[in-house]
Amino acid sequence: MNTRRDLPESPFLAAAAGRTPSRIPVWFMRQAGRSLPEYRELRANHKMLEACFDPELVCEITLQPVRRHGVDAAILFSDIVVPLKAAGVALDIVPDVGPVIDHPIRTRADVDTLKPLEPQQVAPVAQAVSLLVSELGDVPLIGFAGAPFTLASYLVEGGPSRNHEKTKAMMLGEPDTWHALMTALTDLTIAFLTEQLAAGVDAIQLFDSWAGTLSLADYRAAVLPHSARVFDALKGEGVPMTHFGVGTAELLGAMGEAGATVVGVDWRTSLADAATRVPPGTTLQGNLDPVVLLAGRSVVERAARAVVEDGRRAQAAGAAGHIFNLGHGVLPATDPDVITDLVELVHSL
Repeated sequence: MNTRRDLPESPFLAAAAGRTPSRIPVWFMRQAGRSLPEYRELRANHKMLEACFDPELVCEITLQPVRRHGVDAAILFSDIVVPLKAAGVALDIVPDVGPVIDHPIRTRADVDTLKPLEPQQVAPVAQAVSLLVSELGDVPLIGFAGAPFTLASYLVEGGPSRNHEKTKAMMLGEPDTWHALMTALTDLTIAFLTEQLAAGVDAIQLFDSWAGTLSLADYRAAVLPHSARVFDALKGEGVPMTHFGVGTAELLGAMGEAGATVVGVDWRTSLADAATRVPPGTTLQGNLDPVVLLAGRSVVERAARAVVEDGRRAQAAGAAGHIFNLGHGVLPATDPDVITDLVELVHSL
């Protein structure tokens, strides 16, 4: 049963829908964890994947930055490989490395071993969403998933990769195998997000973290149709949908065509420039460089004001709205007090 809430006063939901918010909404990718001492204390006794399948832990970690920083949205504490793990892929998240796949996908026979995601396999995630919906009050909850290409890159490479050579070799040299893999992963992503939506998330974000490694032509041919199918399958839910990648300046127009209502922009591209690339009426999210938060309060304030002004220029250029965020995730060395002060500053503007 759908338990989604009516949150008419939410600045995040207003900006995402192209309405005028009561203040500039701000939240941060990877705000749930990493830089927070209370998160590290919890995680000291729990491995990452263990924590992702513990509803009480997921709820507590998701709530921590909302309590501490007063951000305008919570993002579900999870990881993009959670649905892969749930569906039976043998993998682990290795500290200081990232996801490592026991048996990488290299052939069509390997692709055929992937199993669909069943609702009961991610029941702990749905339970966490239900807990959060009752705890968050008027703060919206963002659910998320990894995009098919980024999931494929981990599966094919066997772990994190700088050049994605095996992934690209399959994509370019074995297109039938590639599209079979992407179809399976698109089905998996839709199923995972559907369970989050049914449990009550108020918005979703699709992270295509490694799409920036691709040319525009390759993205359009090999990735865009699959990402577009995710958004098309979920558009009837009526929630804001964000599409985000890193180093995707040349892809922003195509990513905007995939069907999201919000497009995330990293720090390499100005918001005003991004507004001319995405379809008219798209809300933009971003795009303070996460490293700025390590450079001292005066630098943070100056850079944040510049992002807000850039957001205004973007709206003048056709963007439907601006959601303040970083251009990627919070870095672990970030002082949490700097984040809290940044939220207060953005709200004051």
